[in-house]
Amino acid sequence: MNVREIVLELKKHASEKNRLGMARFGINPTSALGVSIPVLREIAKKHKRQHLLAAELWATQIHEARILAALIDDPKQVTEKQMEEWVEEFNSWDLCDQACGNLFDKTAFAYEKAIEWSSSKKEFVKRAGFALMACLAVHDKKASNTVFESFLPLIERESSDERNFVKKAVNWSLRQIGKRNPELNKKALKLARKLKESDSKPARWIGSDAVRELEKKF
Repeated sequence: MNVREIVLELKKHASEKNRLGMARFGINPTSALGVSIPVLREIAKKHKRQHLLAAELWATQIHEARILAALIDDPKQVTEKQMEEWVEEFNSWDLCDQACGNLFDKTAFAYEKAIEWSSSKKEFVKRAGFALMACLAVHDKKASNTVFESFLPLIERESSDERNFVKKAVNWSLRQIGKRNPELNKKALKLARKLKESDSKPARWIGSDAVRELEKKF
């Protein structure tokens, strides 16, 4: 199937009810069709590792086509330039997280971008940095504890950001690092307890929520 045929397929599964309901979950419905993630995953199975097709889907600017692009792209062919171009166009938390968890975290630039983007002033670029940390903690089974320990000061540094989509991603990264193994759990819990006592409201929320989950893990 070419990009035109795939867009037609997406439109067959469009749901105005779903599209309008997306806003209730904090998803930007602009340029969305209301196609569910399970449907997108089924379509993606037929087009795995198609880098050029992914670029064409992204260029449509259709919300679901862009999520599909992240599902089918070949991480080995993804360039740093592409990652920078895509992240600048993130306009919704779900697109950000799908791109980070299905594609970006499998590229050669994942750790570099997690660190770099974590200090961005832009809400969804910054979220992408911490989403990458969370996804790497789950997916990169071979990585050493050291790389995840290096993320903890960044989590602490950005814990006072009051923006909801940033705050939740910072929390997500802390929890996933702490669930990786007992050693990282101990270090993540130490930070979470410190944040829980912070003067910053978002930091207190991040710390309190992480403590509740991490204390039960090991």
